[in-house]
Amino acid sequence: MIKLFYLGLFIFGFQFLSVAQDKSCCSTEKDVSFASFSEQKEFRDIHQIPAAFTLKDAKGTMITFKTKDGKTANGYFVKSEKPSDKFVFVFHEWWGLNDYIKKESDELKQKLGDVNILAIDLYDGNIAENREDAAKYMQSVNQERALNIVSGAIEFAGKDAKIGTIGWCFGGGWSLQASIMLAKQGSACVMYYGIIDNKPETFKELNAPVLGIFAEKDGWVNPEVYGNLEKNLKSAGKKVTIKSFNADHAFANPSNAKFDEVATNEAKQLTIKFFKENLMK
Repeated sequence: MIKLFYLGLFIFGFQFLSVAQDKSCCSTEKDVSFASFSEQKEFRDIHQIPAAFTLKDAKGTMITFKTKDGKTANGYFVKSEKPSDKFVFVFHEWWGLNDYIKKESDELKQKLGDVNILAIDLYDGNIAENREDAAKYMQSVNQERALNIVSGAIEFAGKDAKIGTIGWCFGGGWSLQASIMLAKQGSACVMYYGIIDNKPETFKELNAPVLGIFAEKDGWVNPEVYGNLEKNLKSAGKKVTIKSFNADHAFANPSNAKFDEVATNEAKQLTIKFFKENLMK
């Protein structure tokens, strides 16, 4: 079981701020590149190739914002009709910021009301349509660059903004990482079957309560892995709610063959309720 724990961190392990910035977010403490693992068919095959989908009548637009490294980053921005200091940062899964993520962003805006939604592109414009490219793009994410993108998004929202975060798989870990970076600006963190390398001290700056949504049949972020996350959050004195479903990894992705509509609908209801209670008040 210990071996499975570290395997889960290996796949979804986004190293915390104290890790040397020249390492990829997908490296392990032993500096084993994720690239060698992602070449294995077993790992690639757990991610179903997304069905073709084009978002019609999009509510948002693609924007760019400045980052501290002198570059710009991309995001899909759905602006509140009324002036609002409330934001939700959306973090894509390993396929990238595709139309499925934009649709989720539009739905969040519709259900939450007066809030700004910013889906953040951690792949700098790359979107995968097959497993090989998805693995390549996720391997290519540089930790320092990704942190600069998130910091740029925080500056875009403004110092007075109240910010929630949500993400799936690859993005689930980044949702939690972003909420740590947000410190007192963080109001609510939702993470679907993601993980970061963590200890109780990892969460020292975390202000946002956490809703973790996981799949009991997940062979990677399994019950032991997310159970340890829950333990460390509680040890750090943070508010955390864990909801697990009798489902497989990526059960909430409608393009996945193992999509579970019942579990997804319940998870979405929990998510909206969580944001309304912790961000929208």
